[in-house]
Amino acid sequence: MQAARPGALALTLGIATLGGGIATILGLPVGWLLGSTFAVAAASLGGLDTRLPALLRDITFVILGIQAGSGVTPEVVDQFALWPASFAIQMAGVVLVVVATYAFLRTAFGWDKETALFASLPGALSFVLAAASETRADMTRITVVQSVRLLLLIGALTPVLAFLEGGGETVVPAVRAHAGTALQYVTLVVACLGAAALGHLSRLPGGLLLGALVASAVLHASGIAPVSVPQALAIPALVILGVLIGGRLKREDRWAMMELLPASLGAFAIGLALSGAAAFLAYALLGIGFGKIALAYAPGALEALTVLSFQFDQDPAYVAAHHVVRFMAIALIVPLLARRLAKSSGAETKKAGARPASSDGRSED
Repeated sequence: MQAARPGALALTLGIATLGGGIATILGLPVGWLLGSTFAVAAASLGGLDTRLPALLRDITFVILGIQAGSGVTPEVVDQFALWPASFAIQMAGVVLVVVATYAFLRTAFGWDKETALFASLPGALSFVLAAASETRADMTRITVVQSVRLLLLIGALTPVLAFLEGGGETVVPAVRAHAGTALQYVTLVVACLGAAALGHLSRLPGGLLLGALVASAVLHASGIAPVSVPQALAIPALVILGVLIGGRLKREDRWAMMELLPASLGAFAIGLALSGAAAFLAYALLGIGFGKIALAYAPGALEALTVLSFQFDQDPAYVAAHHVVRFMAIALIVPLLARRLAKSSGAETKKAGARPASSDGRSED
């Protein structure tokens, strides 16, 4: 995807910065991210070309990965044994979300099975859209429902977590106050760039961010380079992440967004309710903090939710690991679903062509 022209790019960054600044002045939690996301979403729906250069996006992911990794502490190791059980509960919740959302879209709105299924899958949008394009699914409906769910997820989770974890204010790890030495900064940057490159080559979801996060987590937890990301880098990275999230909706989605708003809100509510139920179950059975379970079980947005887990000091490694597991499960099953649905659609088409027409001119069901 090509970036916007320089003028549009400058305007996009200006709008994002203004939105983030206003949200921060108003005291909204993680204001630079929240404000920029919704400001850019409005501008993108208004017709502004909000595409970013790939290099700027990649640098941002590396910075955010380094920052998220700095929130991983040695105490995290003590809970590793609980992760497999947490993964199992999470995936049970994902299955419930897909089944319930699929039934809702089919029953309440009469969507065809392909469109309803792909719109029901939480996250992994690139894989979902690629697979859906091989079927008769309505790509506009899928894109709008998935994008609206992401925007609502960021908008809903951020203030709720701020209230639960910080009494209305963002909680951040104490490690951010550590200045460190020049050698520690060089060690951190070199190691994280190398790990980010490996993450990118691995083709893991969010590979750049995850690679940098892992290297940063090791260096911080071990005490080798427990240094913070300067605010001069951290704030612009949050703003650019807001551009990436808000810019998913385009001008051509405006009318479809209004038309599909009931379906989008319903799908979001179902996903939030069932993911929340799974989170409460994990909280009751495993004793893991509810804030990080909520972020880990939220349906979608690996990069954004990993960043939020750092902002609220909620174990970014745990959150990121759960989103990778969910993403990989969906990415593995989506191509199989697409092939099966494509064959099913082809068989139905052939069968329908051989059926006698009913008295009103339609094929018999």
